[in-house]
Amino acid sequence: MRQHLKSIYRAFLNYFFQGLLFVAPIFITVYALYLFFHWADSLVDAVFPRLFPGAGILILVVLIALVGLLTKLFLFRLLRDWMEELLSRNLLTKLVYTSIRDLISAFVGDKNKKLFTEPVMVLLFADAGVQKLGFVTKSDLESLGIKDMVAVYFPHSYNFSGNLYLVPRQNITPLPKFDAADAMKFIVSGGVAGLP
Repeated sequence: MRQHLKSIYRAFLNYFFQGLLFVAPIFITVYALYLFFHWADSLVDAVFPRLFPGAGILILVVLIALVGLLTKLFLFRLLRDWMEELLSRNLLTKLVYTSIRDLISAFVGDKNKKLFTEPVMVLLFADAGVQKLGFVTKSDLESLGIKDMVAVYFPHSYNFSGNLYLVPRQNITPLPKFDAADAMKFIVSGGVAGLP
């Protein structure tokens, strides 16, 4: 009898975790989208009360596109330069502003920087054979007076943060067959994301 109850309990746990594996990612994604849409709608409700649901995100997208259009105008560039100078006066605001600006411009900026497109494997401890997956973000550091080193970004698993290491070029193994998006998914998931 006891053995029978244990097998029922194990089967129940197995089904529960299988269901959790299916339900949790969908629920968390939908809930995160709901919170984002709700936040955007609450911003717009202050100015335009009682519009249709989802109007907030639509208005934010249009406003951001309008600001993008304005950035091409001379007067707006003067305003942008003034804001950058103002934010650069304080060390904390300069650090936050320039870090966010550079990260966003790496993905959508006119400079078209290639960020997180070169996955590599880095030998960290040769004696133990320990290696880590990351992305080369700067392959030439001579402007900093550093020769034969590259900048490699290591995203943290289950997080949106990471570390930047300067590593000897000879410790880098390029992974050209590893698609950058798959590499990021693999690293951020802690190595559990399915590979193609």
